[in-house]
Amino acid sequence: MASTDDQKIILVSSDGVNIQTDRIIAERSMLIKNMIEDLGTPGEEPIPIMNVSEAVLRKVLEWCDHHKKDPPPEKDEDAESRKKTTDIEEWDQKFMQVDQEMLFEIILAANYMDIKALLDVGCKTVANMIKGKSPEEIRKT
Repeated sequence: MASTDDQKIILVSSDGVNIQTDRIIAERSMLIKNMIEDLGTPGEEPIPIMNVSEAVLRKVLEWCDHHKKDPPPEKDEDAESRKKTTDIEEWDQKFMQVDQEMLFEIILAANYMDIKALLDVGCKTVANMIKGKSPEEIRKT
């Protein structure tokens, strides 16, 4: 049997597109990790990701691939460090340089797929976009 690192799984986007990826990449999502654990043997059945389109799912998987070796977050992670908007890695800053619609779609997907680190990066990016702006300036953003 292949190791977890070598196993491939198929995800199905909301628009019906099959996307094959490595299990280790997909399991950055707690939603997918829990589905695999609950359903048993991965790879046999495609896993539907109902609320995420192909373009957004590919973007999320790109982020997951880059961060696949990251250690799992600590249970008692410092709440203050999550609030800091200045500690976004350079790669993540470049990754989040997308149009506003895609940025919000990534945030929604990260929330739905339960990828806390990606959700934090997305929210910090939005916070940085509106920091120091008046409500009127934010509406124009």
